[in-house]
Amino acid sequence: MVSKTRSPQRREDALSRDRIIEAAIGLLDNTGEAGLTFRALSEQLATGPGAIYWHIASKGDLLVAACDAVVAATLAACAGGETPEATVRALAVGMFDAMDAHPWIGSALIHAAGQLPTVRLFESIGQQLQALGVPAGGQWAAVSALWHYILGVGGQNAANRRSAQAREIGREDFLGEASAAWAALDEASYPFTRSLAQQLRQHDDRSDFLAGIDLILGGIKAQAQP
Repeated sequence: MVSKTRSPQRREDALSRDRIIEAAIGLLDNTGEAGLTFRALSEQLATGPGAIYWHIASKGDLLVAACDAVVAATLAACAGGETPEATVRALAVGMFDAMDAHPWIGSALIHAAGQLPTVRLFESIGQQLQALGVPAGGQWAAVSALWHYILGVGGQNAANRRSAQAREIGREDFLGEASAAWAALDEASYPFTRSLAQQLRQHDDRSDFLAGIDLILGGIKAQAQP
C-alpha cells in the first residue's frame, strides 16, 4: 500500500498578519516598546523571524499596525452616538481608556503622525464636527484642538502611569508625592499652584479629561451657531 505524503506547508502560511499583530499587542502591554522585538515575537508565536518578516517589514511597521488595530477597534466601538456631540465625547473617552489600558499607544500615536492610526481619529472627529455645523473655515482649528487634546492628555496620563509602574508605586502614592511637592512651594511665588495641591491628590483623571472635552466642545458649538 502506497502512503501519500503531504507537501510541507510554508512556515509563513501558518501565520496571519492579524495573529502577529495580536501577539505584538500582548507583548507591548506586558513589556512596552523596548520588549517588542522580532525575536521575542517569534518565540511567543513558536515560529521563526522569517515567517514574521513575510507579513511585517520592520519593528516600526509592526508598532504602527498594532496601534492601528487598537485605535480602529476603539473608534468602531464608540461610533453611533445619538448626537455628534455625544459621539465626540464617546470617541474621546474611548481613546483615553484605550491609552490607559495600553500605555504604549500614546507615544506610538505621536510617532505615527500622518499615518493611519492618527488619520482614523482625525477623520472620525472631523466628520462629527461637520455634522455639528462648524463652518468650513473653522474646521481645521476645531478638529486640531480636540485631536491634540485627546492625544496629549491621554498620552500624558499613560506616561504618568508608566512612570509610577517603573517605580513600583501606586497612583495614590504617585499623586501624594506630587501634591506634597506643590504644597512645599514658595507661597509668594506659586500661590495658585499651592492652593490646588490637595485637589491634585484627590482628582480623577478621567473626569478631568471629560471636563476638558466639554470645554472645547462648548467653544466649538458656540462657533457653529448661526
